[in-house]
Amino acid sequence: MRALLDVVLLVLELYWWVIILAAIFSWLYAFNVVNPSNQFVGTVGRILYQLTEPALRPIRRYVPPFGGLDITPIILLLIIFLIRRVIILYLYPNVF
Repeated sequence: MRALLDVVLLVLELYWWVIILAAIFSWLYAFNVVNPSNQFVGTVGRILYQLTEPALRPIRRYVPPFGGLDITPIILLLIIFLIRRVIILYLYPNVF
């Protein structure tokens, strides 16, 4: 059971970094730092969008943008942090 919890924690950690990369990429794309017509940049953008959008979409339904600022990645990171803490503090010690 601990191995399963370790895998869940690893997946949450990797997804944490994917969300951060997607947020940074969206800033770079919005401020024209990266070339949007570049095929590699477009591929990276699509991959990050497809990985993060299913988790961000339900949050976006309830949280409106604040003056053009999208805070849904921050909310998702807080949710992931909460899930990780629950696993580490409450589930992991109680598994034999």
